[in-house]
Amino acid sequence: MKKSFYRIERLPPYVFAEVNKIKAEARKRGEDIIDFGMGNPDSPTAPHIVDKLCETARDPKAHRYSVSQGIFGLRKAVAGYYSRRFGVELNPDDEIVVSLGSKEAYVHLAMAISKPGDNVLVTNPCYPIHAFGFSLAGANVNYLPKDFKTEDPTGKFLQQVKDAVENSAQKPMAVVVNYPCNPTAETCTLDFYQELVDYCLKKDVIIISDLAYCDIYFGSEPPPSIFQIKGAKDIAVELTSASKSYSMAGWRVGFTVGNKDVIYALKRLKSYLDYGAFTPIQVATAAALNGPQDCVEENRQRYKSRRDVLIQGLHEAGWDVKIPEASMFIWAEIPEKFKSMGSLEFSKLLLTKAQVAVSPGIGFGENGNDYVRIAMIENKHRTRQAMRNIKQTLKK
Repeated sequence: MKKSFYRIERLPPYVFAEVNKIKAEARKRGEDIIDFGMGNPDSPTAPHIVDKLCETARDPKAHRYSVSQGIFGLRKAVAGYYSRRFGVELNPDDEIVVSLGSKEAYVHLAMAISKPGDNVLVTNPCYPIHAFGFSLAGANVNYLPKDFKTEDPTGKFLQQVKDAVENSAQKPMAVVVNYPCNPTAETCTLDFYQELVDYCLKKDVIIISDLAYCDIYFGSEPPPSIFQIKGAKDIAVELTSASKSYSMAGWRVGFTVGNKDVIYALKRLKSYLDYGAFTPIQVATAAALNGPQDCVEENRQRYKSRRDVLIQGLHEAGWDVKIPEASMFIWAEIPEKFKSMGSLEFSKLLLTKAQVAVSPGIGFGENGNDYVRIAMIENKHRTRQAMRNIKQTLKK
C-alpha cells in the first residue's frame, strides 16, 4: 500500500525536475549544455578563506561538536559586518544565529514561529522556500501577485499587504520580503522599508527579510537592510548568507539576525536539531567577514560584466529584457511570439534547440509563467556562445 505523508503532500510537483531531466539526458549524449539555470556561483572561494579552513581543520579540537547558535567569533564577525555595511549594531549573544545556509534557517524559522492555520504573506512569484517553508510548518500561504507592469512595484506590494491585513478573516502573522529579489531582481528603497516597518509595528505582523543578494549590485547605491529603519528590531528578522558574496555556496553558512524573541525561538528549535556547522567552516567564514573584501568586489564586477554580455546578446537576438540593478539574475519576459507556450515549454525549447538551460518562471509561482530566470553563472565566452545559439533559435 502506497503511503502518503502530511508535509510531503503539502509540496507541489517540482517544476524544475522536468527541465533537469532533459538537461541530464542531453549531457549523457555528450551535448554541451550552457547552464544558466541554478544560481550556483562558479568562481572559487578566495584563497585566504580556504587557507583558514585548512589551518583550523588541522586542529584536532576543531573536529568536536560545534555550537548550534554558531561560534561566538562568527557571530561577532556578523555583527561587525552589519556595523560596517549598514551602520547597524547587533548583539552577538541574542540577536544573531548562524545556520547551515539561509534555507535551513528559513525552514526552521517557519517551524519555530508559526503553527497550522496561521497565515503568512508571500509574493508570487517568489523563491520557492519562502512559501514552502511555511507550508511544511503547516501554515497557510497567502500569495500576493506581483504586478510587473506597474511603475511602482513596491508601492503596489505595500498596498497589497495592507489590504490583506485589513480584509482577512484571520490576520496574517508574518510577511516575507526579498530585495534584491530572487527571481525577479527587483530592489527597494529605505522609504519602502520605513512604511513597511511602521505598518507592521502597528498591526503586529512579523517581517522576514531575505537579504541574500545584498552584496551583488551594479549601481552606486548598495541595497539597504531593513534594520537601517528605527524600530525594525521590534518586528523584523533578516536572513543573509556567505554563499553569493564570498562564493561559498557549498559551504552552507547563513545568518539570521534581528528581533530577540524570534531569534530566541530559532535558537531554541535549532538546539534540538543540530550542533552547528563544522567549526573550521565557521572560523573560515569569520575570516571572510573580517578580512579583505577584494573578493566581494571582484565577484560584483564579474557578475556585472556577465550581465552586460547577457543583456547585449539578448537584445541583439531581438529579446527585449529589463536590465537588473542587483542580484545574479535576469528576469526575462518571454518574447511575444513564444509567450503562448508558457515558461516550461519555452525553457525546454531553449534547452533542446539552443543547448541553453534557464529556469522556467512558473517554478517560482504561476504569476511568473510569462518569464524565465537567467542566472549569471557562465563565463563570458560561454555566455556569448549561448547568445548566438539563442539568436539562431529565436529566428528559426
